[in-house]
Amino acid sequence: MKKILLASAAFGLSFGAQAQAEIVIAVAGPMTGQYASFGEQMKGGAEQAVADLNAKGGIMGEQIRLVVGDDACDPKQAVAVANQFAGDGVTFVAGHFCSGSSIPASSVYADEQIIQISPGSTNPKFTDERPSDGIFRVCGRDDQQGDVAGRYLIDHYAGKKVAFINDKTAYGQGLADATQAVYEAQGGQSAMSESYTAGEKDYTALVSKLKQAGVEVLYVGGYHTEAGLIKRQMQQQGMDTIMMSGDALVTDEYWAITGDAGEGTMMTFSPDPRRNEEAKPVVDALTAAGKTAEGYALYTYAAIQVYADAVTAAGSTDYEPVVEALNAGDFNTVLGALKFDDKGDVTLPGYIMYEWKAGQYDYVTN
Repeated sequence: MKKILLASAAFGLSFGAQAQAEIVIAVAGPMTGQYASFGEQMKGGAEQAVADLNAKGGIMGEQIRLVVGDDACDPKQAVAVANQFAGDGVTFVAGHFCSGSSIPASSVYADEQIIQISPGSTNPKFTDERPSDGIFRVCGRDDQQGDVAGRYLIDHYAGKKVAFINDKTAYGQGLADATQAVYEAQGGQSAMSESYTAGEKDYTALVSKLKQAGVEVLYVGGYHTEAGLIKRQMQQQGMDTIMMSGDALVTDEYWAITGDAGEGTMMTFSPDPRRNEEAKPVVDALTAAGKTAEGYALYTYAAIQVYADAVTAAGSTDYEPVVEALNAGDFNTVLGALKFDDKGDVTLPGYIMYEWKAGQYDYVTN
């Protein structure tokens, strides 16, 4: 079987005289940096998935070893991580998180015949322009997310001054553009459209511009760190502007940044997988271990579930048989039953609207 390594001193592992085969898989995301909360979600979900599989005998009787890669949501670092995985004999990667990392890394995985299933990269280009048929995702797409958000803006904020800003990343700009396109196609008129630089601490100049324009609803294409700062700084300037964004706000860190200023923030995300009955044992195990089950933890768990089932169906870790199994299979996961279309996108329920209230996000009921 391809890329199944024998444990040896080279890997710092010793099992006595009898060497044991193992299957090496990886999780990759922002383990450090300003988006590390998502890396924490992914790492926790991956560790739990591997622990659960190994407790049941592994895959085809072979134990799984997890390698963790930190891309810090940086495209160049993501490519370096992908190349390192190839050198480590990795057969499968649950990653990356940021679309700006997943897209360039996917070219390395295609060249090295490593299966990639992203738990959280939503930019359409990731699958629309995938470099091989071994690239998949278990999350939705920004055009789906933008459709829900754009229509919600039209339906609920007619007559309001709506502005769109983005952080110029593959994810943030793609999401904002998709949402704005739907909003305007439905008859909405944008009050403003601006870009900002991620990683800054002071957005008062941008906020002042929004205030001067009388913006009542602000759509943010970007991540929770900057969105949280902008929301807090809007409140500091006396603005009661409603903020709406996407799935990069599904972390408790958003509220840690905003405090009460985050009350009423809207965001799109898939139906909360923590509510699935199939996910309850995993959620309980993560909670008992002091790890989070929020956001993309269960998406990462599901990506590994799918890979394990595909390998079992293929009877091999070889690339082509596993790809065939992924394309043909119906998979029962913590996200629910899913399968992949001919692009590598997943067939799961779409996006819905959430609202932050008293430090937690929950479904919007209206």
